[in-house]
Amino acid sequence: MRAGRAMELKGRRVLVVGLARTGLATARFLVEQGAQVTVTESKPREAVAEAAAAVEPLGVSLEVGGHREATFAAAELIVMSPGVPLDLPPLRQARARGVQVVSEIELAAWFLRLPVVAVTGTNGKSTTTTLIGEMLRAGGRRAFVGGNLGTPLVTALLDAACWEIAVAEVSSFQLEAIERFHAHVAVLLNVTEDHLDRHESFKAYAQAKQAVFRNQGPEDWAVLNADDPVVEEMAGALRARPLRFSRRGPVARGAWLEGATIRVRLDRGEEAYPTGLLRVPGVHNLENAMAAILAARACGVQPSAIAQALAEFPGLPHRLEFVREVGGVRYYNDSKGTNVGAVVKSVSSFPGPLVLIMGGLDKGGSYAPLQDLRQALADEVPTTVADSFEEGVRQAAAAARPGDVVLLSPGCASFDMFRNYEERGARFRALVQAL
Repeated sequence: MRAGRAMELKGRRVLVVGLARTGLATARFLVEQGAQVTVTESKPREAVAEAAAAVEPLGVSLEVGGHREATFAAAELIVMSPGVPLDLPPLRQARARGVQVVSEIELAAWFLRLPVVAVTGTNGKSTTTTLIGEMLRAGGRRAFVGGNLGTPLVTALLDAACWEIAVAEVSSFQLEAIERFHAHVAVLLNVTEDHLDRHESFKAYAQAKQAVFRNQGPEDWAVLNADDPVVEEMAGALRARPLRFSRRGPVARGAWLEGATIRVRLDRGEEAYPTGLLRVPGVHNLENAMAAILAARACGVQPSAIAQALAEFPGLPHRLEFVREVGGVRYYNDSKGTNVGAVVKSVSSFPGPLVLIMGGLDKGGSYAPLQDLRQALADEVPTTVADSFEEGVRQAAAAARPGDVVLLSPGCASFDMFRNYEERGARFRALVQAL
């Protein structure tokens, strides 16, 4: 394990940009370190009232309703929340003046004394991160599980004595502002078009993902999707030891699918895990499981503990979550499917007739992969446009026949109608329960 190099923060003027879960956790940690903390939030106070009420008793300065250039100019260090774009004008100006601008995971890396397993990719991050954590815990390890998944990584520092290893989901937004962040095991699941409304190009997005390997060395492990050409192209620049996973066929060192078995070949021999252990549906979850197995084995978890975790893992809400069956029609909530790549994998998980509910806030990616899938399924797929989310669910229910699946997999962000994908998924569940 390569330990982080702590930075002296006592008395330093530190600006936290963004007041949500990450901003609040970051502010708490910085106050613990004795920093002079200011939090700036673009939303009005009424939109962040709960977070504001939690952060103000810490003794920090809070600015809401916009970002003031003078506040950025006065900072010695700026820590960004994941939702804050790196090209925000006051951030650009601060960097031009030589102010250090980092993400919350970079701040955490300066103080962590734990090995880190970092999981990134366009799709499957949350499921794989959670599953790795369950495998580590089944193996007797005190594992912190969080990051972009929900509990910020910096939170692990507030009670560091509780943990012996950290598993973190890390996003492209977080990775684009790292310097020394180091993962003993770095997992890259896949790279397809997403967040092109935030990143200037697909190349820039892919490069942000690749940064998860940047600070690794020969003592570390890189877990890679051998079936993804973008991921494979990155393998040539690795300094870490590669472990590959594939649904298409055997790999030299790693995991692959062979019939109803996940086979694993490591330096110490071969192992086998029946796919029937998995309770979660979907071909993509076979990939997630292979990646998790390799990450857990790289951390020394024994096969018996891995098999136990696979068998007990129930999956996560809003990710191909079974809601109920009504009149012979099964309803699945995949509200977390916020890009076209996720939709393609979710649709591919159901071989029979399917009614798909899509839509939301476009993120700039191409819909061509979905068009290719549609052409592969049939010459023509009937499509209707609903005036509301509720009407879309009603139309889907009316179109479905016994034996069909109705799948909410939007392929878009939720912010046109909802606060987040969780709220969208909860609304879908409620509408289905009311059918």
